[in-house]
Amino acid sequence: MTRPLTILTWHVHGSYLWYLSHIPHLVCLPVKPGRPAGYGGALPGFPWPGKVREIPADQVRRLQFDCVIYQSRTNWQEDRFEILSPAQRRLPRIFLEHDPPRSSPTDTRHFVDDAGTLLVHVTPFNDLMWDSGRTPTRVIEHGVVLPAHVRYTGEIQRGIVVINGLKDRGRRLGADIFERVRERVPLDLVGMGSEELGGLGEIGHAELPAFMARYRFLFNPVRCTSLNLAVCEAMHAGVPVVGLATTEMATAIGNGVSGFVDTRIEVLVARMRELLADRARAARLGRGARCAARARFGMDRFVRDWNAALAEVTGIAAPAPRRLAGDMPAHA
Repeated sequence: MTRPLTILTWHVHGSYLWYLSHIPHLVCLPVKPGRPAGYGGALPGFPWPGKVREIPADQVRRLQFDCVIYQSRTNWQEDRFEILSPAQRRLPRIFLEHDPPRSSPTDTRHFVDDAGTLLVHVTPFNDLMWDSGRTPTRVIEHGVVLPAHVRYTGEIQRGIVVINGLKDRGRRLGADIFERVRERVPLDLVGMGSEELGGLGEIGHAELPAFMARYRFLFNPVRCTSLNLAVCEAMHAGVPVVGLATTEMATAIGNGVSGFVDTRIEVLVARMRELLADRARAARLGRGARCAARARFGMDRFVRDWNAALAEVTGIAAPAPRRLAGDMPAHA
């Protein structure tokens, strides 16, 4: 059977949800008054397509879906019992895990312990580190798409760091590393709450790629979390990336090809200074980053992977896809 699916999921990560909305299916988002966490729906700041629909959470039980995609521990352990009927809880289901394990990097058993649920990881590293037990897994790496007009210039002789809530997220996201490095290298921090660390504030999702493209490089100080979507977006925009050789960053960035990764802060500082002094070299690395991103994090591949996963759990194939452009139109 081939037809579009009707999928229920929650708003957990806005940028990821927007990229997920590129799949050729109807995506339904439960909302609650006041739009609390997980129930924000199609929040402003993204050009949501018509196939993304908001549904009052208290009406979800009355509706029919083909599949449910859970995206957080709260979705799995609380929300499904609150807003889904028993029959809906038995529907084909996917748990989309956005992060690596927290309590132990190697010995944490995933809380989804269900042979009937497909556990989707967003990086091979995350799949490697979680103990998924009897739950089947699949990796679907990020897919991003940028406005066609965005191109790297590197005119701002500074590095940019893009992390939300860096001050509160501490060592795991590299707050201490950011503080150490910016004493020696000019860096600008953007993201929600970045003003608390002297940053420039939040930049809208649509404006962020062009904003990043003016900086000489992007620095990712993260010790242990999933691959930052801003890294993928920066690479697509042709921005060279410098970061720690941890988690999926160790494979996403090729040293001397698309940027530099290392576990030694001194080495990274030296590489950043080299890029600040040599704009032409930064541009060459940026071209390598763009080429690598288009090959690994393209939207065509992302949609194909999601269609395959959804067909696996539902038995229903997606309609034949139209060819997606490598970049979205500049007016989107």
